[in-house]
Amino acid sequence: MSSSDYPFASHAGFLRAPGEAPGARFGVAGIAYDGATTNRPGARFGPAAIRRASHMLCDAVHPLWDIAPGTALVDFGDLDLPTTSLASLRVALETAAPRLIGAHHMCWLGGDHSVTLSLLRAYRQVYGQALALVHFDAHCDTWEDHFGEPSGHGTWVREAYAEELIVPQACIQIGIRSPAARADREFVRQQGGAVHEARALRGAESAAQLHPIIEDVRERVRKAGSPPLYLTLDIDCLDPAFAPGTGTPEVAGLSSAQLATLIEGLVDLPFVGMDCVEVAPAYDHAELTSLAAAQMVWTYLCARLAHADSAELP
Repeated sequence: MSSSDYPFASHAGFLRAPGEAPGARFGVAGIAYDGATTNRPGARFGPAAIRRASHMLCDAVHPLWDIAPGTALVDFGDLDLPTTSLASLRVALETAAPRLIGAHHMCWLGGDHSVTLSLLRAYRQVYGQALALVHFDAHCDTWEDHFGEPSGHGTWVREAYAEELIVPQACIQIGIRSPAARADREFVRQQGGAVHEARALRGAESAAQLHPIIEDVRERVRKAGSPPLYLTLDIDCLDPAFAPGTGTPEVAGLSSAQLATLIEGLVDLPFVGMDCVEVAPAYDHAELTSLAAAQMVWTYLCARLAHADSAELP
């Protein structure tokens, strides 16, 4: 038995994926940027922490689908990007991302949530159309400005609507609960989308109990003509009991079981990519947050593999 057989051995990639894998269907890349954070900084260290936590998934065979990413996954490491100026970051990211999106089904590890706007711009460019969006978060991210800044990690949803990057009626927010003026909280609904607040999910844990939310997502995507679907996962959608290591924690959030059930239930939808953002390991306890993030990204990857394999059957 070699050292590579042990989960505690040093491997740089997510799920110990290599940095080069010709023909790999799925890709991982880190966006180590937190220059738009408005509270506790440190999400630039999120990608590395998520990768380390993923090594505890050992052989990475998912018990629901009995499948693992294996050789279908390549990890490109953290992209070489500016770490201060948001404008410079966006130019660099929007230059680098389309090439990866065109070649792989990408999972992006943030970084703060401001990076999602650039990623949506890149997907819009590659696919030539607006995207449907599933947005897990404690915050609505629809503010017109964030503490006087015109753009940041709390404005990107409103900006994405203004730029027609997302299909209005196929934008679904889940887990929202932070303080916000009614106009900001209701922005997505006013545009025709859906908001499933964390309060409405209290006590709903099983797949049967969460089925109405899963069906709402399915129906909205179907009615929109099944456009490319993007998943953005702000780890602060989870209650701080499950994810304390984040910049702007909000109590009374989702449980990790709820989040996993929702991601598993959306397995058959036309996802084209996802990001997991706002993991700030400096505030983490016992790696709870990075472990949760790694688990959810792994679940998403296995779900995509399971759906792709079943879709290819006669």
